[in-house]
Amino acid sequence: MKNPTATAALDGIKILDLTSVVFGPYASQILADYGAEVLKVESPEGDSTRNTGPRLEEGLSAIFLGVNRNKKSICLNLKDPEAREALLKLVDTADVLMHSVRPQKMAALGLDPETLLARNPKLIYAGLHGFGNGGAYAGRPAYDDIIQGLSGIADIMTIQSGTPRYLPTIAADKTCGIAAAHAILAALFQRERTGLGQFIEIPMFETMTSYVLVEHLYGHHLPGHSDEIGYPRVLTEWRKPYQTLDGYVCMMPYTDKHWQTFFNQSGHPQYASDERFTKISARTKYIAELYELAGQIVCAHPTQFWLEFCDTHEIPAAAANRLEDLESDPHLKSVDFFADIEDDGKHYRFVRSPIKMEHSQVAPAMAPRLGEHTRQELLKAGLSAETVEAMIANGSARQHHKNH
Repeated sequence: MKNPTATAALDGIKILDLTSVVFGPYASQILADYGAEVLKVESPEGDSTRNTGPRLEEGLSAIFLGVNRNKKSICLNLKDPEAREALLKLVDTADVLMHSVRPQKMAALGLDPETLLARNPKLIYAGLHGFGNGGAYAGRPAYDDIIQGLSGIADIMTIQSGTPRYLPTIAADKTCGIAAAHAILAALFQRERTGLGQFIEIPMFETMTSYVLVEHLYGHHLPGHSDEIGYPRVLTEWRKPYQTLDGYVCMMPYTDKHWQTFFNQSGHPQYASDERFTKISARTKYIAELYELAGQIVCAHPTQFWLEFCDTHEIPAAAANRLEDLESDPHLKSVDFFADIEDDGKHYRFVRSPIKMEHSQVAPAMAPRLGEHTRQELLKAGLSAETVEAMIANGSARQHHKNH
C-alpha cells in the first residue's frame, strides 16, 4: 500500500560532492536518486565532462547529463581562502562530504578528514581514491583505463580474444561508483546507531580487483591444491551472442536440463548423452567445445525461431539489442525507464533510477548549470548577502546567469 505522505528515502540528507568525471558523480547521482540533496561543488572551470560530447548549450554535454541529474551546482575557487571558508560553513550542516581529489591535495587545502571531522563530528567523509591510503600506489592519479588494466580486465580480454583491450564501457568508474554509494549508505546507517560520523575510503584499484576476482580467483581460492585461475566459462572465445541465419541471439542454457532439452529438441540427441556435457563440472572443463558446438547448431535457423524455441522449452534467451534499440525496447517502454524533460526551451532525455521503492519516488530532474545554485546555498549556509555578492564579484565564487 502506498503512503501518500512518504518522503524520499534520503530526504534531509545533505551531501557536498567535490568529485568530478564519472566515478564520484555516478555515486552521488545514485544518492540523489534516493532523495539526498546533492550540492555539486565545482571549480570555476567546472567538471571536465561538462564539455564531453554533444550539447544544446555550453556546459551541459551528454556525458555530464548522464551522471549529474537531480543535483545542485555551487561554484567555488577553493584556492581562495574566502571560498574555502565558505565551504567550511557548508560542512557545518552537511551529512556527507565526498571527494575524488588526491588526498595530499585535500590536505594542502586544509580539507583533510581529521580537520573536517573535528569541525563536524557527525560528518561522513568519503575519500574516493585511486588507491588505498598506505599502499604502494597511494596518491597516484587513476582513471578508468588505468584501473581496468591494473585489475586484470585487459588480461581477461586477452585470454578471451587474443588482444588486450579495455571493456567498451566505463566499467571501473561505474562499478566503483556503485561501491561508493553503498559504502556511504552503510556509514549513514551506522551513524543513526552511534551518532558519530567517520572517514571512509573507496579505492578504485582494490574495489575493481575484488569485482574481477569474484569468479576469476577460481582455483586460487584453494592454495596448494589448484593452480587454475580465471573462470573458464566466461573466458572462452565462444562466449558471445550466437549468430543465427539473420542476426544474433543471446541464449543461455545453463542447467543439466537446459542442455539436454536444447540438444534433444533441436535434433541432436547424441550430444544430450555426451559425457562431456551431461554435468556442470564436465561442461566447465569442455566449455569451449560446448559453446562452439551450440553456435554451429544455432546458425542453422533465424533469430525468431530460437526465441520461440527457448520460450517453449523454458531456456533463457533474448534478442541482442543494439544501443539504438534500447529506447524502443518494449520492456523499458512499459516501465517508463526513459524520461523526457523540457528545460529553458530545450528537450532532454534522461533515464530514471532503475530502483523502485514503494515509499520513495524521485523523478529525474535536470542536471545543474555551473554555479546555478551558488548564491542561494551560500546564503542558506549563513553567509551574509554582502559577503556572497563580494565573492561573486571577485571571482572566488561564481553564479550562473541564464541568457534570455
